[in-house]
Amino acid sequence: MTEDVLQVSHISKQLGGKPILQDCSFTVKRGELKVLIGPSGAGKSTLLQCINCLIPPDSGDVWLEGQKLDRADKAHLCAFRAQVGMIFQDFNLFDHLTAVENVAIALRKVRGMSRKDATDRALEELGRVGLARRSQLYPAQLSGGQKQRVAMARALAMDPKVILLDEPTSALDPELVGEVLAVIRDLAQNGMTMIMATHQMDFARALAHEILFMERGRIIEQGAPETLLAEGSNTRTRDFCCRLLEMGA
Repeated sequence: MTEDVLQVSHISKQLGGKPILQDCSFTVKRGELKVLIGPSGAGKSTLLQCINCLIPPDSGDVWLEGQKLDRADKAHLCAFRAQVGMIFQDFNLFDHLTAVENVAIALRKVRGMSRKDATDRALEELGRVGLARRSQLYPAQLSGGQKQRVAMARALAMDPKVILLDEPTSALDPELVGEVLAVIRDLAQNGMTMIMATHQMDFARALAHEILFMERGRIIEQGAPETLLAEGSNTRTRDFCCRLLEMGA
């Protein structure tokens, strides 16, 4: 596993004159899961949105498989976003569409697939996340965990090269967190390339190839979980995790 799929280089961003991201750089190799952790306001969500250009960075660049993203080229940007999927905290489903329609709509609108082909593919991805029997339900009829799994199926249906996950379990009741993490765990074990912002430390320790600890808009530390979270280690990452445990997070 040596091929760099995504390269983030010197990304900086200010909002309202306040620095939100400062010179953030890292690379992700094919099949890696990299986890962003850090306190609220550290810039994790902004970094993910800058990578996907939902928020344009003030400076810095992103490369996908060696090709630099041209943010000024709308066609290039659209193609990039189709290959770099984004999963948010709050699902972003269309309330008037069923689960299968929510997954199929991008396949029809972006990929130009026929209704039948898009529906077949959507059903396949819903089955992949354990929702084959919920395909005809509307978002109001689904639990939070099921909604998030529909959002994940929607991203997977586009055959992304990378998936960005922004605190995908933070809006869920505790009893629903496990079902979403189980899907992410399966994706990680099957070689999906992912960057995930999360406070799920046990998950990060078990599955992340590398942890990136963010604070005040900077990547302060990055390294393997067994290094940064090791018992007795003196790292900012471990200090942060210990504070979470003390607060009952």
